[in-house]
Amino acid sequence: MKKIVSISKAAKALGVTPLTLRRWHENGKLIPDEITKGGSRRYDLAKLQPELYRAQDPAERKTIAYARVSSHDQKPDLERQADLLDAYCSHQGWTYEVVTDLGSGMNYRKKGLKRLLDEIIEDRVSRLVITHKDRLLRFGADLVFAICEAKDIEVVILNKGEDTSFEEDLERDVLEIITVFSARLYGARSRKNAKLLERMAKAVTPDGKEQEATE
Repeated sequence: MKKIVSISKAAKALGVTPLTLRRWHENGKLIPDEITKGGSRRYDLAKLQPELYRAQDPAERKTIAYARVSSHDQKPDLERQADLLDAYCSHQGWTYEVVTDLGSGMNYRKKGLKRLLDEIIEDRVSRLVITHKDRLLRFGADLVFAICEAKDIEVVILNKGEDTSFEEDLERDVLEIITVFSARLYGARSRKNAKLLERMAKAVTPDGKEQEATE
C-alpha cells in the first residue's frame, strides 16, 4: 500500500535535505514516485522505509470485531454481541480479536473505538465485523466505512435489519444531544436550560417522564 508524501517529509525520513533529493532526481539516483502538475515531487514512504510498512501485508493484518452498548444495564447485551462475533469469526477461521465498548453511540472518545481507529489508520486491520451498523456509531459510521474502503478493509455487518435495542439507544442518544446543546446555548447552571431540557426530555421519552441522558 502506498504512502505518498511531500519531498520535505521524504527527505526527513531519509535524513537528508530536499536539495539532496532534487539532486538525486536529476542524476537518476532516486526518481520520485509522482510529480504533480505543478512540478512538486512526491515519494512513497513504503518504498523508502519498507521496514515500517510490513504490517500492510494483507497476510499480517487481522480481523477486528467490535461490540458496543450504551449503558451498564445493557451489559448482558454486550456479552451476547461479543459471543456472537466470537462464534462467527471463529467459524470463518479468521485471525481476530473482539473489542468492546460501553458508551453512547454519540461518544467518539470511547476507548475501544479509539483503539479500533488507531488500528485502521496504522493498516493493521483487514476486516471489521459488527452486529449492526449502529453498534459502531449513531452518526459517522459511514465515514468510518469510507476510511475502511480507502484502506481496503472489508466491512461485515452480521444483521442489516433493525437492532432490537434501537429505540432504547436512540432515546439515550437524543437526550445526550439535548443536554449538550442546551448547556452550550444557555449555560449548564441556567434555569432556562433546565426547563428547556425538561420539556424536550418529556417529548422524547415514551412515558413522558424526564430521564437522565447517558454520559
